[in-house]
Amino acid sequence: MNDPLLQPYRLKHLELKNRIMSTAHEPGYTEDGLVGERYVRYHEEKARGGIALTMIAGSTVVSKDSAQAFMNVQAWKDEVVSGLRRLAEACHDRGTAVMIQLTHLGRRTNWNKEHWLPVLAPSMVREPAHRAFPKEMEDWDIERVVRDYGLAAARMAEAGLDGIEFEAYGHLMDQFWSPATNRRGDQWGGSLDNRLRFAMAVLDEVRGTVGPDFIVGIRMSLDEDWRKGYGRAAGLEIARRFIATGKVDFLNVIKGHIDHDRALTDIIPVAGMAASPHLEFAGGIRAETRFPVFHANKIADIATARHAIATGQLDMVGMTRAHIADPHIVNRIIEGREDDIRPCVGATYCLESVYAGTGALCVHNPSTGREASLPQLVEPRSGPRRRIVVVGAGPAGLEAARVAGERGHDVVVLEAANRPGGQILLAARTPNRKDLIGIVDWRLARLTRLGIDVRCNVLAGMGDVLALDPDVVLVCTGGVPNKEILDEGSGLAVSSWDLLAGTVSPAAEVLVFDDNGHQPGMQAAWLAADAGSRVEIVSPERTFAPELGALTHAPYAEFFQEHSVTITINTRVSRLERRGNRLRATLFSEFTGSDVGERLVDQVVIEHGTLPADDLYFELRGLSVNRGEVDYEALIQRQPQEIRSNPEGAFQLFRLGDAVVSRNIHAGVSFAGRLGGFFNKPMGRRREPAALRTRDYFCSSCRRFASASARFSAMIDATTVPTHRRTEIHRKRCTPPDPA
Repeated sequence: MNDPLLQPYRLKHLELKNRIMSTAHEPGYTEDGLVGERYVRYHEEKARGGIALTMIAGSTVVSKDSAQAFMNVQAWKDEVVSGLRRLAEACHDRGTAVMIQLTHLGRRTNWNKEHWLPVLAPSMVREPAHRAFPKEMEDWDIERVVRDYGLAAARMAEAGLDGIEFEAYGHLMDQFWSPATNRRGDQWGGSLDNRLRFAMAVLDEVRGTVGPDFIVGIRMSLDEDWRKGYGRAAGLEIARRFIATGKVDFLNVIKGHIDHDRALTDIIPVAGMAASPHLEFAGGIRAETRFPVFHANKIADIATARHAIATGQLDMVGMTRAHIADPHIVNRIIEGREDDIRPCVGATYCLESVYAGTGALCVHNPSTGREASLPQLVEPRSGPRRRIVVVGAGPAGLEAARVAGERGHDVVVLEAANRPGGQILLAARTPNRKDLIGIVDWRLARLTRLGIDVRCNVLAGMGDVLALDPDVVLVCTGGVPNKEILDEGSGLAVSSWDLLAGTVSPAAEVLVFDDNGHQPGMQAAWLAADAGSRVEIVSPERTFAPELGALTHAPYAEFFQEHSVTITINTRVSRLERRGNRLRATLFSEFTGSDVGERLVDQVVIEHGTLPADDLYFELRGLSVNRGEVDYEALIQRQPQEIRSNPEGAFQLFRLGDAVVSRNIHAGVSFAGRLGGFFNKPMGRRREPAALRTRDYFCSSCRRFASASARFSAMIDATTVPTHRRTEIHRKRCTPPDPA
């Protein structure tokens, strides 16, 4: 093939089969600092998907006093070799090379972990992100750490890896050479020669242990883009000095620094930020050095990756988060199916979930990190084809329909709105989350290819569902905003949805009461401030939006400061009252147990998650064979749902997503992915109309089941009486008398 991305690349003795790689990152799948089955399967899947090089274990630590900050692999342990060997062999079997990133974190960790050893750094300069006050390294510290690098590299070679790279942006190695972090007056500080002495000592030690043929690279910032740090000229000089040693085989180019959260988002851009912002910079470094250059920085689409290689800006293009979203990118290119690639939408849920302790999870690929229990490629069904009706086309409904369709079932999707997407259509309203629409677009494209019938503008009732003669009904009707959290006056407020949907315009002075701590309240505040409103966010939390990770927090913090948004924490709104054409909000503190002030504003916005829109589910429950019950063990094991608590039922019934309870996108698609297509044997032909004239029916007015005689059952037959009529009958006569 003539595709630039599919051309091989020779790095020293190593033949890489194409130009696509996954750069080093820590997915947080370690087991006591070691590589286990989950870690192996995660990288093996990328190898199965055709990638040429997977760089594993970002920030693998070489010393005990480099305490793991986010479940890092611990290269100082001899036991690390066996797990890495299994990983390397699994990838090599599929023609994929494996390298690893080695580092000492220096000041970029904390002392209150693992062995509680002092944090080390060239100088006693505290890093805001990890907050430790580091010890200035003594000569014996330096000698020991240099030895640790050599021993760690030897373990990597013993494990059969193809090479290593040093991590040198914000970690110990470049903490020595950056003037922002090295204030020493001895032979390790001052001149550039002195500041590079530590890195050169490490390089010599490593080469002494692994020999001249083992591949060694360095991932470094060529421009810290920081008033305290070094610029491009100094970065280029540092790179040239490494190249001149003849002991470095490639540069993995970065621009920027990671001293604080906002700076980190320039190196790891999130949704709404520019794509591939430093590609031209990396290309310039390659042009000036004429040396192998790798680079990754929000290169999420194939067109950009292809351009980077075709124009000679890069030798290997890193598509790291893109492979978290879809590990089979290369195979899809080879097969001419680029449109089938699941897109990375920049949500940064992968990184946030690492810091939350779950390991890397993709916001809309539930299989990533679960390869053993939820394969990336949907398996075709082993049993008969079933008729599946999905009500609701939000992320959970679309995923359920996709998985069921790919398993070979007959699927119909009913959506009340004029377009699919559910709450994602609201979430994508602000610039920092607009890329989320890719979650919807990709699934709709898949449904089209599968020939699945998606019907919009259908506010489905019981009759609509039963008319489709389903074997399985999946209720994915989502939720509705929950404003009922105040002691008084909730009805005077609007919801975050009102602003996001554009049904309500922001007023001149807006108070956003965020009692959720996630994106919707922040987006409402963003829209109001962007419209020129004076905005205050009030939250009972100890910080605003605590459910957001550091990288997604940063754009909000920047925007709110630029727009003078006031943020009040540790406080809740307890009451709302009208004062003329304005609203008086009373503020209450859980700490003092009393009112702590009031605000007179034009508009109050409440964000408190959602309540399930579950009327249809409860109307259908009595007609279903399982009464809506889910066998969780079967769900987890991806086994058929076999519950038959109602033998007279006509179909299986399940509800998904926010129709169950307010959660996030990943929770919805994960549940749908595990459930989709794993249903029990067909119910057989339903008896008409006896099965429909159930003796139990649900009343959406009093929200309970009622018994009905045979004569009254005929009046509520789902095939003849609309839902609203049944409800009206039930209001008048909730328990009809027996005709006898």
